[in-house]
Amino acid sequence: MSRAEQTKRIIRAMRNPHADILFHPTGRVINQREPYDVDMDALIAEAKQTGTVIEIDAFPDRLDLRDDHIRRAVQAGVKLTIDSDAHKADHMRYLSFGIDQARRGWVAKDDVLNTRPLKAFLAALKDGRTARKPPLTQ
Repeated sequence: MSRAEQTKRIIRAMRNPHADILFHPTGRVINQREPYDVDMDALIAEAKQTGTVIEIDAFPDRLDLRDDHIRRAVQAGVKLTIDSDAHKADHMRYLSFGIDQARRGWVAKDDVLNTRPLKAFLAALKDGRTARKPPLTQ
């Protein structure tokens, strides 16, 4: 896709009221796949406007977002999450890479939603889910 098409595609997804967090914002996989050619400033502006949270992916093969994108998101007032992208339990150890990436982007604790207690985290999402009831179990 062209830069404009890819940016438009992601922005359309961010405008969905059920899409709270933009995961893998650039889609890069280090030494395997280049990042999407997107206008990150446009994505950051859209995140601010729509209340979409942007993920900092801590998995060593991704480290997606770059520190300069993180810094621009923080400056714009966009909230972030730090995610290990764990596909098995021992991947949780990668969270420290995401924290390091966030520090390079000058992130403060208040900028990261998943540093908050569950109710505060849910309240910060687009639909303020604090009143959501857990699913029924049988």
